[in-house]
Amino acid sequence: MTFDPEPDLSESAVTDRVDATIDDNDVVLFMKGTPLMPQCGYSRRALGLIDQYRDEFETVNVLDALDAYRSALKQRSDWETIPQAYVEGEFIGGSDILAELDERGELQQTLTTDSS
Repeated sequence: MTFDPEPDLSESAVTDRVDATIDDNDVVLFMKGTPLMPQCGYSRRALGLIDQYRDEFETVNVLDALDAYRSALKQRSDWETIPQAYVEGEFIGGSDILAELDERGELQQTLTTDSS
């Protein structure tokens, strides 16, 4: 048995990973970078907005296969830009939508799931 240090980043593997991550987590943020090192201002903004209301949520760094992630997410949401937030399998939006929900006082309720 050989060890494969590189994950399969083919478009179909990334699509499967996106679907499984959304299905297996209450709140998911697909972002550029990591929570400790966001790699774009929009991802940093989305992370901060979610983080103020959720202690635990899943993040996925899309930079290891940006084009494949963008394609897989667009199939799911018909939204081309990153970051993208999902709650209980439903696409919520990017950082601008999250900010609008927060300004209207609706983000906390949106991010609160039955199992949180």
